[in-house]
Amino acid sequence: MSGRTNSSPLTHQVTLTVLMLAVFALAMVIGFGFYAAAHADNASLEHQKMFIADGLKDQIASVQREQESVSVWDDAVTNVRAGNQTWIEENLSVWVYNYYGHNRVYILDAADHPIHAMREGKVVDPSFYGKDEPALQPSIEKLRRMLAEPPKAEASGQPAKMVAEDLVSLGGKPAILSVMPLVPSTDRVTQAHGTEYLHVSVEFINDAVINKIAEKYLLDGARLVPLSQPVGAAAVPLVDSRGVILGYVGWDQERPGLTLVRKMAPALAVALLVAAGVLAFLLRRLRRASSALQTSQDEAQYLAFHDTLTGLPNRALFEERLRRALLRASQDMAGHEMGRVALLYLDLDRFKHINDTLGHPAGDELVRQTAARLQNTVREVDTVARLGGDEFALILVDIPDVRAAEDVAERLLQKLQEPFRLMDDQVFVSASIGIALSADGETDADDLLRKADIALYEAKKNGRGRYQAFAGDMDDLLLRKRKVETELRKALDGGTGIRLAYQPVFAANGKTILGAEALIRWGHDVHGALPAAQFIAIAEERGMIGQLGAWVLQESCRFAVRTDLPWLAVNVSPLQLRDAGFPELVASILADTGLAPQRLQFEITESVLLDNSDASRAALAALRELGVGIVLDDFGTGYSSLSYLRRHAIDKLKIDRSFVRLLDGDGNSAAIVKALIDLAMALGVDVTAEGVETEAQKMLLVAMGCRQLQGYFLSPPLEPVQLLGLSGLASPDEAEPAAARA
Repeated sequence: MSGRTNSSPLTHQVTLTVLMLAVFALAMVIGFGFYAAAHADNASLEHQKMFIADGLKDQIASVQREQESVSVWDDAVTNVRAGNQTWIEENLSVWVYNYYGHNRVYILDAADHPIHAMREGKVVDPSFYGKDEPALQPSIEKLRRMLAEPPKAEASGQPAKMVAEDLVSLGGKPAILSVMPLVPSTDRVTQAHGTEYLHVSVEFINDAVINKIAEKYLLDGARLVPLSQPVGAAAVPLVDSRGVILGYVGWDQERPGLTLVRKMAPALAVALLVAAGVLAFLLRRLRRASSALQTSQDEAQYLAFHDTLTGLPNRALFEERLRRALLRASQDMAGHEMGRVALLYLDLDRFKHINDTLGHPAGDELVRQTAARLQNTVREVDTVARLGGDEFALILVDIPDVRAAEDVAERLLQKLQEPFRLMDDQVFVSASIGIALSADGETDADDLLRKADIALYEAKKNGRGRYQAFAGDMDDLLLRKRKVETELRKALDGGTGIRLAYQPVFAANGKTILGAEALIRWGHDVHGALPAAQFIAIAEERGMIGQLGAWVLQESCRFAVRTDLPWLAVNVSPLQLRDAGFPELVASILADTGLAPQRLQFEITESVLLDNSDASRAALAALRELGVGIVLDDFGTGYSSLSYLRRHAIDKLKIDRSFVRLLDGDGNSAAIVKALIDLAMALGVDVTAEGVETEAQKMLLVAMGCRQLQGYFLSPPLEPVQLLGLSGLASPDEAEPAAARA
C-alpha cells in the first residue's frame, strides 16, 4: 500500500494561485520599480529642460541689460550723431565685445543705414551689415513700430523698456539678437521722436554661453547641437519668434531613478531570496490546510449566497440575479413586449410585535413559513430572496405591464392572509408590498431597487396590508427639489436667508486687495446651508435664474458703490446671457446704484463660448460696449479655443482650482498652470489663480508671473462688514458706520 496521498484539486488550485500571485507580485515590484525610476528620470528631465529654458531667458535678459548700459547715455547720442567713430569703437562696439562678449555690433542711423560695424572685436566696414540684414530686419522693424507708438508705462509707473529681441541664425549659427534705440539719459540732450539711432547687438549661442548656463544648474555635457545632428531626449530647441528651430541645446541627462535602481539591485536580490524561502514555507502550510478547506468549500459556497434560516437566496445572490434578469430583459426587449422585469419588496407588518409576544423562535418559524408560501405562489423562473429580518424581495421576469405585477402582488397578499400556526397558536399577519417595473431598456438595478423601496414606504404609509406601484412623484429627490423651488421663490419675493459673501482677490504680495468676487449663500431653515450649485441649478431648471441673478447683481452693485474696491466680480449663468434684455437690465442697475461699469466684472464659464449663440454673442458685445469686464472662469477645464478667446475679447482668465490644488506635488499641473499664465500674457489679458490654499502654491504662482491670487490661504469668503473692515475698503461715507458695526 502506497503511503502517498492524492492531492486534491483545491491543493493544486491553491498552489498554482500562490505561485501566480508570487510571480505577479514580483512582476509588480519590478515593474513598479522600473516605472518609478522612469517617472523620476522623466520628472528630472523636465526640470533640466526648465533649467536650460530659464537659463536661456536669463542670458537674453543679460544681453539686454548689458546693451542698455551703453544705449541709454547722453554721450552715446551725441557722439553717434557726430559720427565719432573712435568714440563709438571704444564705447559702443569693441568695448562691448571685450567687456561683455557680444560678438557683433551694428550702429544704424534713423533710416536704418549702417554707420558702424564690429565683428569679434574688430571694426569692419559697415557694408558687412548687408549679410546679416535679412535676419536682423524683422526685429529692427518691430522696434521702429514700437518707437512710433505713444510711450507706454509699466505697472511700476516707469516708461516701458524699448527693446526688440529674438533668436536668429547668422551664418548657420544660432545667436541672441537685441536691438535698442540710443536715447539720452538726462534732459540735457534732446532728441526728436523718430530720429533715434539703433544699437544692434548679437551674441552667438556657443558652447561657452551654454556652459555658463549648465554650470549654474549643475548640468554635465552641455553643448550646442546643430540641426544636422540627431538629438536625444535631453535637448531644448532654440526657436525664433516665427517658430523656426535654429538648433538645440543638448546635455548629458541626469537619471536619478536609474542610478537608484542600480544601487538597490544587490539589496533587492537578497530580499528576493528571502521572499522565495518564505514562499516555500507558506506553500507547505497551505497544502496541508487545503484538504480541510476542500471539505467545507461547497458548504461555504452555499452559505455565501443563501439565507441559513429559509434556504432562500440572500442579498448577494439576489442582486446578481436581478442584474442578470435586467440584462436579459434589455436584450429581449427588441424581440417582443414580454421582456420587462418587476421587482417586489415585501415586508411583514408588525413583525416585531410577534417576536415580542411569542418569542424569537416563533418569529423564525413565521419567516420560514412566509418564505415557503412566497415560493409556492410565484413561478419557478421567478426569484424569492430574503434580504434580512422580515424583508423579502421577488424578481418577476417576462412581465408585460404593471397590472400583471399587481396581480402577483394581490395573490401574495391573499396567500399571506391565511392563518399561520406558530407554537400551537394561530396567528394572522399582513404584509406591505412595493412594486417597481423596469422601463424599456431599463438596466439600472440600483435605480429599480430604489424605486421599489420608495413604493414599499408609500404602501406602509398609506395603511399597510396593501401593495403600491412606484410612481414618479414618489421620488424623494424630486419632492425635495420641489420644496426647495417653492421656498426659493418665497425667499426671492421678500423672505430671508439669501445673502452674499465676498471673497477678496489679492495682489502678488498677498496683502493688497485688487477686487472681490460676490458669492451667493442660502441658509435654509430646514436643510441648513444649501450648496450654491444646487439651488442655482434648480433656479435654472424652473426659470428663476433671471430673478435670482438680478437680485445678486443689485445687491453686489449696492455693496460695491459703498466701498473703494477697484472692481467686484459677479457670476453670470449662461441662461442670463441668452436673455436679450440682460444688457439693458445691467445698465439699469448700474444707473440706479451709481456704480461705474468699469468696476463691475462678469464671470462666465467656457460653456458660454462653446454655446456660440447669437444671443450670447450679442449680450457679451453689449456688456463690453457698456464698459463691463468679462472674465472666463474655471479656465482649463473645458474646451474653449484661442479663436473663441479672441472673438469674444475676454478681459481676464481665472485658472481653475483643480490645477492649483495639484501644484504642490504634480509637475504636470505646474507645467499646465505655467502654460495658462503664459497664454494669458500672450493674449494681453489679466490672469487670476483661484483656490490658493498654501504658501507654496502662492509662491509658485507668483514665480510663474501670476499677479492676482484668490483662495482660503489668503482669505475665505467674508461677510460685507468683515470685508469693509479688512483693509479699510469702506468709502469715506461708509467708514464710520462700518467700524461701528464691526
